[in-house]
Amino acid sequence: MTIVLVGMPGCGKSTAGRQLARQMGWSFADSDAEIERQIGCSIRSFFDRQGEERFREIEQEVVERLARPSQLVLATGGGAVLRPANRRALAQPGNHVVYLRATPEDLARRLRHDTHRPLLQGGDPLRRLRDLFRQRDPLYREVASFVLDTGRTSVPTLVNLLHMQLEMAGLNAKPGGPQPGA
Repeated sequence: MTIVLVGMPGCGKSTAGRQLARQMGWSFADSDAEIERQIGCSIRSFFDRQGEERFREIEQEVVERLARPSQLVLATGGGAVLRPANRRALAQPGNHVVYLRATPEDLARRLRHDTHRPLLQGGDPLRRLRDLFRQRDPLYREVASFVLDTGRTSVPTLVNLLHMQLEMAGLNAKPGGPQPGA
């Protein structure tokens, strides 16, 4: 089984995912970090040189590879759900997709000093986050097994909420407990 975390940029996918994987004794992967390893530069630089469409093609290849069911917690890039092929790969049998939902206002507060996310550079970041949220929220919900509102939740609280949701889904994901498929 793979636990897939989806949501807007800055919602906590990578931070919470890394801690969840550590507590479960599973592997962790961040699709954006894997893409950067593959392309040999930052996503922002790649966006500037090659454009979003080429980035999405590479992202699709990486998501397809990483989303195969295994004992993995996978944090996806915020736009990974834009392509139908990615949504199918993420929501395939054996995967549990968690949508970490945060409001555009909370995200703007968290990301106010971020200079690495190409879609949030320049102009009005809050307006851009609102536009992205309107576009992506239905897609996150389409693939999600369940939704967790992150709001102003701390990372430890978020990880505990993830554990509780996985337990309620019939998965024994308690820290230190027997793991799914064991």
